Amino acid sequence: MARKMKSMDGNNAAAHVSYAFSEVAAIYPITPSSPMADLVDQWSANGLKNIFGSQVKVVEMQSEAGAAGAVHGSLGAGALTTTYTASQGLLLMIPNMYKIAAEQLPCVFHVSARTVSTHALNIFGDHSDVMACRQTGWAQLASASVQESMDLGAVAHLAAIKGSIPFQHFFDGFRTSHEIQKIEVLDYEDLGKMLDWDAVQRFKDHALSTEHPTLRNTLQNPDTFFQSREACNSAYDALPAIVEEYMGKINEVTGRNYQLFNYYGAPDAERVVVAMGSVCETLLEVVDYLVERGEKVGFIQVHLFRPFSMERLLEKIPATCKCLTVLDRTKEPGAPGEPLYLDVCDALWEGKRTNIEALCGRYGLGSKDTTPAQMKAVFDNMKGEKKNHFTVGINDDVTHLSLPVGENIVTAGKSIISCKFWGLGSDGTVGANKNSIKIIGDHTDKYVQAYFQYDSKKTGGVTISHLRFGDKPIRSPYYINKADFVACHNPSYVTKGFKMVQDVKPGGVYMINCQWDFDELNHHMDAASKRYIARNNIQLYTIDAIDLAIEIGMGKRNNTILQSAFFSLAKVMPEEEAITYMKEKAKASYLKKGQDIVDMNYKAIDLGATAYKKIDVPADWANAVDTKPAKELNGKPELVKMVKDILEPVGKMDGDSLPVSAFVDHVDGQFELGAAAYEKRGVAVSVPTWDSAKCIQCNQCAYVCPHATIRPFALTADEAAKAPEAAKIVDVKAGKGKGTYQFTMAISPLDCMGCGVCVGACPVNALSMVAQEGELPQQDVFDYCVAEVSEKKDMQDNTVKGSQFKQPMLEFSGSCAGCAETSYARLVTQLFGDHMYISNATGCSSIWGGPAATSPYCTNKDGHGPAWCNSLFEDNAEHGLGMFTGQNKIREDLADETRQLIAVEWARPELKAAAQAWLDTMNDGTANAEPAKAYVKALEESICTVEELAAMPQFAEHAAELKAKGALFCDCAACTLAADILSKKEYLAKKSMWIFGGDGWAYDIGYGGLDHVIASKQDVNIFVFDTEVYSNTGGQASKASNIGQVAQFAAAGKEIKKKSLSEIAMQYGYVYVAQVAMGANPAQTIKAITEAEAYHGPSLIIGYSPCEMHSIKGGMMNCQKEMKKAVDCGYWNLFRYNPEGEKKFTLDSKAPAGGYQEFLMNEARYSRLTREFPERADVLFQRNEDEAKARYEHLLKLVEMYDK
Repeated sequence: MARKMKSMDGNNAAAHVSYAFSEVAAIYPITPSSPMADLVDQWSANGLKNIFGSQVKVVEMQSEAGAAGAVHGSLGAGALTTTYTASQGLLLMIPNMYKIAAEQLPCVFHVSARTVSTHALNIFGDHSDVMACRQTGWAQLASASVQESMDLGAVAHLAAIKGSIPFQHFFDGFRTSHEIQKIEVLDYEDLGKMLDWDAVQRFKDHALSTEHPTLRNTLQNPDTFFQSREACNSAYDALPAIVEEYMGKINEVTGRNYQLFNYYGAPDAERVVVAMGSVCETLLEVVDYLVERGEKVGFIQVHLFRPFSMERLLEKIPATCKCLTVLDRTKEPGAPGEPLYLDVCDALWEGKRTNIEALCGRYGLGSKDTTPAQMKAVFDNMKGEKKNHFTVGINDDVTHLSLPVGENIVTAGKSIISCKFWGLGSDGTVGANKNSIKIIGDHTDKYVQAYFQYDSKKTGGVTISHLRFGDKPIRSPYYINKADFVACHNPSYVTKGFKMVQDVKPGGVYMINCQWDFDELNHHMDAASKRYIARNNIQLYTIDAIDLAIEIGMGKRNNTILQSAFFSLAKVMPEEEAITYMKEKAKASYLKKGQDIVDMNYKAIDLGATAYKKIDVPADWANAVDTKPAKELNGKPELVKMVKDILEPVGKMDGDSLPVSAFVDHVDGQFELGAAAYEKRGVAVSVPTWDSAKCIQCNQCAYVCPHATIRPFALTADEAAKAPEAAKIVDVKAGKGKGTYQFTMAISPLDCMGCGVCVGACPVNALSMVAQEGELPQQDVFDYCVAEVSEKKDMQDNTVKGSQFKQPMLEFSGSCAGCAETSYARLVTQLFGDHMYISNATGCSSIWGGPAATSPYCTNKDGHGPAWCNSLFEDNAEHGLGMFTGQNKIREDLADETRQLIAVEWARPELKAAAQAWLDTMNDGTANAEPAKAYVKALEESICTVEELAAMPQFAEHAAELKAKGALFCDCAACTLAADILSKKEYLAKKSMWIFGGDGWAYDIGYGGLDHVIASKQDVNIFVFDTEVYSNTGGQASKASNIGQVAQFAAAGKEIKKKSLSEIAMQYGYVYVAQVAMGANPAQTIKAITEAEAYHGPSLIIGYSPCEMHSIKGGMMNCQKEMKKAVDCGYWNLFRYNPEGEKKFTLDSKAPAGGYQEFLMNEARYSRLTREFPERADVLFQRNEDEAKARYEHLLKLVEMYDK
């Protein structure tokens, strides 16, 4: 019987079979596994029935540890339960995994295997997480493709139920979890027939029940524990046969061939590779390629890794095998080999196959692309002189473990059409390509594959979409390096000389989205690209989707226009059909945002099909010569070196070419601050221009700018005279500096993200958005002001206006255009950046805040700036307290030494005075700065060198003794103490300790730690960027999400009201607490931040942070305005609780002014509920408003209570 074919990714495939066999799913979001849980939640909300005839009950927990505990408990109660996780999340589940396995509960965890954070966070795939669990007693079943994720996911559930052993079903994160393929869908009816229903009943009969009560998981002593632990052996001995049984059932239904170990290749192979995961698809292609050329090679694909059946492995190794290489996608430093290799070696030893030479290698860590050429190198390494314990896919020029890799080889089918799209994060390119691949896959006979490559920016970063189409199944889990069609969707990639057209096959199509005529194109394109185009007969097209999108009303979203152009040019399917299907997809994708958005997309589809122009390539391009000189970089030598060695190639998506030696200086994961200033990405099509005549110099534009790309400067007459010609300089119009300084508002067009927030904040319309190219002369003005204009401390204060004359020490981050989080964080750095520590929770703020080699945190001209560190998602508060405790202990010791120094009779009076002044202010960040500097100066002037000591006759003999010992300073008590204090002088100035994180951390996974830290009464400041959703992992509900809000894991709208984190903190009575919203009341925000830092104790500031995930009408340009709407209608309240204040509780927001429901409907996170569940929406939205009214009345009572 023909089975249904559908285009989907690996997460979708695994979720499909998981839903079939599950009654409960206890979940927590983590990239890249979250989509599985989200799909299950959506299906359940929409009434899909599993094979038991019911909907899966989805329960979102506060952490992965909590999810594992809930899974454990649900299984114990007799419900078949699952979860979906990866990386650190999986590791948090390990304690419960031991329990679940030992209790022989039939559970399946679906794991999109992801790198475990070590020296750096990496959200992409390898096997380090699942390998960290191999000792827990869980069976481990590996899938290599999207189809296998469905088929073997089913095997995992079936075998777990019959074998009473829990399974980890894992597949490569991103490479398989997010790769879209056209696959055969397993039917629930067929799966139901395969299930051992008697085993299901036995499981339920054995569950905990008050009707037949038992005691489970008891305490055992040394006399019985060992024997009891060994009693489980027979279950594991029987499990491989059970897995084989269900593989056989799947094989029977599908015609595919799954075994515990699958061999593929020459029957008389002499060289064999053993591996598991997506690399097996690449190996299949390479083995075919080599066998066709007469080589005796093969490979063994591991499916069941635990329990490891040595017998079945040995059966698959050809008798002719002389050398065998085991590939592991993980690294275990200090081990004699990686896990799979050690298991294979054991099998060879116990099976007496020691005539086979066994080698091992590491590949693909952190989703490093694994190509056919690399796998050919692995086979070649088994010839002649062999390298063991090697790496492949990198250039290890330090320990020289890497294999040499030859030229790319073509192993994919000849009929495959390959397409590559260079997009900009959040421009819609990836979404459009997902639609395209599904249109082609679901409406033609072609097989499809899509994979999406990202850099580390939140939005505004580079995305590369890799699409393949063919008449046969596609098995190429690696990047496209030669394409039939390549599109560049952002013109800045052309001006920066990205290697894009070089990926086009001779005679292929290259399309550039730009506003340029031919002369401008000729000017901007680099010579290497021109030569390649002319010499390879590349068909060159341009399309101005930028202006078209603006005309239609879609703003920066030009993806639909470009998608239509692709279908017209690529000819993958008939154009009229493509347009029809594109419109269907547009309706499905955007109806939740409103019919007007759907109509705009329809118009874009129609226009895009004919909007491109063919460019006649000049013959002289074949010999084009580069004329642009290399730009000289200035700055701290270590920083410049890092920029040249790492940032520049990474910025051009060429990081794969970097050797190991480039990272030797950063082996511990530590990088220089300030690198983001060198990127100058130029990705904004439109940027603000400043009208100096209209400007009232209020600085509100700079105050709200998320990326610090618009800044006010006060200039002396000399500085103004030396400014570049393009500078717009006027007199200071009022207040401080009038008559003394001149004023300019400098804008960096190459760093601007084009969000337009500054334009919305300007009260007099002195800013407007214009084409970037016309504003490029302003870059020199901005660079001059930053580098040459001195700081004017007499212009600075803690007002909105005055604060913006302070240097931001967070600039040009990779956050989303319009991001509220960065606006808050940037402001904090302006106030305290030169002496602040930051402990940052994993999440959006760590992704935009801590990208390797491109740090947006920077230093002032004295080299001082924020000291930033990320630990984990769950322990950020504890980590921050540890940072505070560590440096504070050192300061306390310095205080003790200072008191001892003051007590030394002969210490100089001026030194004692400076020491006492430092002691008197040591706990006051503002007051301590100058005494700390004075103390250091006094110490340096007071310490006596050996030479100075020798000049004093009474000490000459002692000085000679010291000199003979090699001493540099006097060894008296005063000088000894002074020297020791000076060795730790960096700790003398009082530091400002900040803990940054989002609501997912603060309200959920990290709440326990946060609560402990604020209860500690230590002087730490916590800033929560409250987006009311898990922004970084794709938009899941958190305890900060509000009633009626639609999010992942809340597909039918959240039913429970938002947690009141502020009031929980206030009940301690000694925690400073504030709720702020920068766009609603800028002055209140800055007042709360300065009060919190000045308070000697714990502080908690919660900042309302509208997010891309809210889908605000008009986009993130309206981010700050949306804050004001939220406060005005009563959705968000502003207040401050200061335990030391005269008035302890201050309610800073006024009574709600109405318009509550209109506010909700202005954001798609709410309004979509009215289209999907309209009756439910009415009820939940009214409850939301009622709760808001009650909350305001409660706050009024708090005012009364604290005033008394």
